[in-house]
Amino acid sequence: MPAMAVFCHCIRRISPKVVSAFCFSNSGGSKLCMRYYTSGNARSQSAAPNQRTLKLILAAAGLGFGLAASSSIALASSENLQKNEPQTSTSEPVISPSPGDTVGPVVTKSGKVLNKIKIFIGYDPREDLAYEVCRYSILKHATMPVEIIPIKQPDLRKTGLYWRNRDKTESTEFSFTRFLTPFLAGFEGWALFIDCDFLYTADIRELAEFIDDKYAIMCVKHDYTPKNATKMDGVPQTVYPRKNWSSMVLYNCSHPKNRVLTPSVVNSQSGAFLHRFTWLDNDDIGSIPFVWNFLVGHNEVDDENRFPRAIHYTSGGPWFEAWKDCEFADLWLKERDEYIRTQKIQRVIQDELIRLMDNRIAERSGEIESKVVDLESKVKEVDALKKLLAFYLKEKVFAPSANSLKEPPVEA
Repeated sequence: MPAMAVFCHCIRRISPKVVSAFCFSNSGGSKLCMRYYTSGNARSQSAAPNQRTLKLILAAAGLGFGLAASSSIALASSENLQKNEPQTSTSEPVISPSPGDTVGPVVTKSGKVLNKIKIFIGYDPREDLAYEVCRYSILKHATMPVEIIPIKQPDLRKTGLYWRNRDKTESTEFSFTRFLTPFLAGFEGWALFIDCDFLYTADIRELAEFIDDKYAIMCVKHDYTPKNATKMDGVPQTVYPRKNWSSMVLYNCSHPKNRVLTPSVVNSQSGAFLHRFTWLDNDDIGSIPFVWNFLVGHNEVDDENRFPRAIHYTSGGPWFEAWKDCEFADLWLKERDEYIRTQKIQRVIQDELIRLMDNRIAERSGEIESKVVDLESKVKEVDALKKLLAFYLKEKVFAPSANSLKEPPVEA
């Protein structure tokens, strides 16, 4: 059985829930590039592997990882490990569920097959951890292929797609860059935009099933008025019609009316034009159940069916000191701790794999050096044989011939 097959078999024996895998390369022993994958039962809760699990994983790695351009590894965890002591410890990946699970493309409300959905997440450096936890929660539950892309304002400025001066009312770096989503998706297919302060508790597949091609966009149509004068880290709140509609939007990127959202328009139009979806008619905006943009401090859980599928810490989340005790803070903190544990365990495994590869490279280098020495020895032997042959030809072949051509001695 190939080494990779042996390794994957051992991982699956440890746990049925695969949390993540990564493809890596080692450049000068100092740089590690990762891609994240997810698969498994979307409704099972993962827990960090304990010491025994980690040893099993590393032992499986030792069963056979030869020299290769890239390798992949699965990190597993399950509910039966949840009580054990945990190991405390983000371009853009296509997430592919593992074979054997009940997964695959989504059939939307329009009856069309959606093979993959792009998810653009607004990124702000002040909320880097919030972004990572949001991303992790999506991947943890996803049972359909997704591609996650952070919208980073500095990158857009470098590429000339965003040049707008920041307004004092902008609470994040993605206040306006969010409206570039259809453009960044190439005006093709459906794409989801969300703020980075979301936490997903359910499979994104369920949201994708609401997609209806007759709409230009789909969102939760909140009737929301903020209760606090400030949000997040002291940023003033603003009140306007359709507030928070734009915080989670499914864009029909190929819809003709969305083609107006070019960089020129996004950089020049007012906040009212963009956040109120003024380029659309009311009939162009489809509705999604509020549980997919559950506003903390505003929406309420009346029964199990109304439990949030996507929690939105719109005023501020527990990553800010002032909001550490907000509603659903415990869920976010738990997800954060799980994400950090996963990152630390991944780094341990990456280091171990790099060590194994470095050892293999060293072994191969030793073998090559040995072969070079052997070849050099053979070359020397060949040179010696050439000299011997030349001497033989001179003494035994050419010398007698030359003597036979000499003049005979003259008698006196």
